Amino acid sequence: MTAAHAFDYDEAFSRNLGWLRPAEQQVLRGKKIAIAGLGGAGGVHLLTLARLGVGRFHLADLDRFALVNFNRQAGAGMGSLGEPKVEVMARLARDINPELDIRIFDEGVQPHNVDAFLDGVDLYVDGLDYFVFPARRLVYDACRARGIPITFAVPLGMGAAVLNFLPGGPSFDEYFQLESAPEEEWPVRFLVGLAPALQHRSYLVYPEIVDFSIQRVPSTGLACQLCAGMAGTEALKILLGRGPVKGVPHSIQFDAYTGKLVATWRPGGNRHPLNRLAIGYVNWRLKRERRA
Repeated sequence: MTAAHAFDYDEAFSRNLGWLRPAEQQVLRGKKIAIAGLGGAGGVHLLTLARLGVGRFHLADLDRFALVNFNRQAGAGMGSLGEPKVEVMARLARDINPELDIRIFDEGVQPHNVDAFLDGVDLYVDGLDYFVFPARRLVYDACRARGIPITFAVPLGMGAAVLNFLPGGPSFDEYFQLESAPEEEWPVRFLVGLAPALQHRSYLVYPEIVDFSIQRVPSTGLACQLCAGMAGTEALKILLGRGPVKGVPHSIQFDAYTGKLVATWRPGGNRHPLNRLAIGYVNWRLKRERRA
């Protein structure tokens, strides 16, 4: 790096000012965010938050890039095939801000390292794969015990849904109610809890591709990009105390294909009568497609 191209934090993120006060930009510089999962949503979350000027990250992922990731994952390309996702994404983030303080957890989040993963963290941003329930519950429970807020934006169709799990609010299990259902129904309950309005259901043109039993669901890079904007905005508000920030049982789903934004409030989470109806609808539709 030549002197003419030396990195300067204040200049690099000066265009954030106006939407941020100078003092707020410096606050973000000192904040630490943990992200587990550096694939579709998580990878774009990291780069978006790095461009926001957040200065410290704990990153966890145990996977490597493959061809099947090319349609949506920020670090996926011919040059990264077979490389660890967490290493590639850390490198891309440092290319945005070489001063970043990054700690890598290349085993993913495990019971033996979750304490270190959350050490000193101000916010956890969930980027884990849809079907990774044990690791997700592990991190959510650990965040709850430490009073760490959680932002979770999930890509759905050509849109995204965002939920916040805030200290003092409902827990993961209280909201999603997975334990009260057989394990094979967990993906359906998770889907309905994430996006009770199910806006994306209207344009699923090839439904036979969906098979929760083998963890196969469609995805788009369009949705991952929307996720990052929504999660990044929630992160900004939480880290700077610029509310209001609503936690579950509130959720928001924006669908760019339908052009609709729906905010939902489901007290009791998946115990709510409307969510129970939605769970029944999704189960019925999946069974119909399997018979077709």
